[in-house]
Amino acid sequence: MKLISLNTWGGRAGREGLLKFLESHRETDIFCLQEIWSAPYKHLEGYNAGGVAIDHSKIMEYCMQEISATLSEYASYFHPHFLKNYGLQMLVIRGIDIIESGDVFVHKEREYIPQGDAGNHGRNVQYATLETENELVTIMNFHGLWNGMGKTDSEDRINQSKNIAKFVGGIQNDFILCGDFNLLPDTESIRILEDAGLRNLVREYGVQSTRTSHYKKSSEKHADYIFVTKNINVRKFEVLPDEVSDHSPLSLDFYLKIK
Repeated sequence: MKLISLNTWGGRAGREGLLKFLESHRETDIFCLQEIWSAPYKHLEGYNAGGVAIDHSKIMEYCMQEISATLSEYASYFHPHFLKNYGLQMLVIRGIDIIESGDVFVHKEREYIPQGDAGNHGRNVQYATLETENELVTIMNFHGLWNGMGKTDSEDRINQSKNIAKFVGGIQNDFILCGDFNLLPDTESIRILEDAGLRNLVREYGVQSTRTSHYKKSSEKHADYIFVTKNINVRKFEVLPDEVSDHSPLSLDFYLKIK
């Protein structure tokens, strides 16, 4: 099976380029996408979100619908984490049986409205459990807390990782956890997940950056990760070169070992 994880940056790098990228990877079984809009928040025009003012002229206001239409052969699942129109989208190729899907909040709660920077909203883990020919596998999509102070540890981020570890600890089958964690590799927040028994493929493969040339900071070149459990056999893991966001797409080709 093949999976791609991508923070779409709300389509700010270009609508046509993003949709063309997704179309060109139709051999992919699962897409895990972050920063997805399903409708504009006109009342928040000009408000700070992640340190950048919201400018609806630069984002794909109906990104979820456009991606769903482009990838019409996929089942689309959307789970917002800020109000009702901004969050996570997972697409699974039709024909794969989905046993269960949903989301769980690991920072704040579903209806939490932040004061100040809108980027400090609640955070959820989106999940879907799929039936393969060998065993069940759960795919999890995540976009971690942004606090406006870089990608180092904070009390909220450490608690967020502890909540993720608690959630995945209750999953009986093997799983993949991917997305934009807004964390540097050597943080305690990342170690908590590794200590929960997860393979950190970004660390394992020596990835030096998960950002594209659209990202102008000279430091903090890590943000995106894929974690897998022990029975996930990695055929190929790579950071794709496509410049369709300020984040690089992460690609995983895998199969589940027979226990």
